[in-house]
Amino acid sequence: MSRRPAGDDFESQPLGTPERARHIDLRRTLYSFRHAGRGFAWALSSQANLRFHFLAAALVLILAALFRFTALEFVGLVLCFAIVIALELFNTAFEVLIDHAWPERHPMVGRAKDVAAAAVMLAATGTALVGILLFARHIFHLV
Repeated sequence: MSRRPAGDDFESQPLGTPERARHIDLRRTLYSFRHAGRGFAWALSSQANLRFHFLAAALVLILAALFRFTALEFVGLVLCFAIVIALELFNTAFEVLIDHAWPERHPMVGRAKDVAAAAVMLAATGTALVGILLFARHIFHLV
């Protein structure tokens, strides 16, 4: 059984207060992970672009291991892929919400969706550029 802060209910405690910070509700934390996992699994099963980004990330990281990338190079690649995948998840959530709220076509809704997709494209392009630069360094070093 978890210990609640003295006084008011836990939820009524302002964020950042010591009483709330000391309280760790493991069950609530586990539920958060469960909800996130369920959302992630749904997105992965329904979004082809997300699956593509995951496959690309896996292949690039395997190749990076074969080329003996440094730890810092690996961190750079992982961060780049994490940003792309996070943006793809956000874009998916945004599109689902927009489609639910405005089922009819509207030019401004289309623009908003295009801008969200452009954010993913920009991150993916930047990630590809980082990968090209890192692999070129290793390939030309071998030649």
